[in-house]
Amino acid sequence: MRKAIINLFVLPLTWSVLILLSMLLYILSYLPKRFSGRYYHHLSRVWCRLFVRGLDVDLRLVCHNKQPIPAQFILVANHPSALEDFGIPALFDIYPLAKAGVRDWFILGRISDYAGTIYVFRDNKNSRRAALQSLIDAARAGKSLVIFPEGGCKGRRIYKKFHTGAFDIAIQTGVPILPVYLEYVDEDTFEWLGQTLLMKLWQIFRSNKNRVNYHVFDAIEPDGFTDKVEFANQVHTRFVEWDRQRCANNKLEP
Repeated sequence: MRKAIINLFVLPLTWSVLILLSMLLYILSYLPKRFSGRYYHHLSRVWCRLFVRGLDVDLRLVCHNKQPIPAQFILVANHPSALEDFGIPALFDIYPLAKAGVRDWFILGRISDYAGTIYVFRDNKNSRRAALQSLIDAARAGKSLVIFPEGGCKGRRIYKKFHTGAFDIAIQTGVPILPVYLEYVDEDTFEWLGQTLLMKLWQIFRSNKNRVNYHVFDAIEPDGFTDKVEFANQVHTRFVEWDRQRCANNKLEP
């Protein structure tokens, strides 16, 4: 009943505003790059919040942190779904690293590019090196970043290792790592297993278990770490433990 009422009244209004904002952002993206800035970044985050709402997703930030979230951070998170590409910017003021193919997404790619997304060809060493330097420059300019250290969507369970890029940046710049564990109640539906983006978003929209929890924990200072591999492994261990606890609490297959 609740979903039917929302679909009947709230969602049409949300999608109407979303379409209008999409048109505005798309038009603005044709201005010279120097006219982009915080205003466009802010509008893109509003767009993300509307999009998550338009998908009828109940996205919640669950705070386990005992210390305030720092003013600047490098957010690292697991990457089981397509939703986090929109959900994380909806909740956090960050600049993302994304695979180069995102730039080719219809409308969304142009908007994300103009909003300051940094792109990388994961299989190209030179591209990875250039992206790393761009992220370091962004961090030194005071921007918060988001990086998925699994290196792409690796399934509902934490992948066997974390790549070291985010942790290398933290060590070089002194910006702390902010770990955020992503939990999808309907993990069967939300998990991205190679479907087209439109198909996955449609499946998410049709889910009757739309609760999504993003668990934020205390930031981890890079002080004391000189080895990016050790840093990555330590944070990876925490994510594995959070995932194990969730599986045990919800009687899920590990």
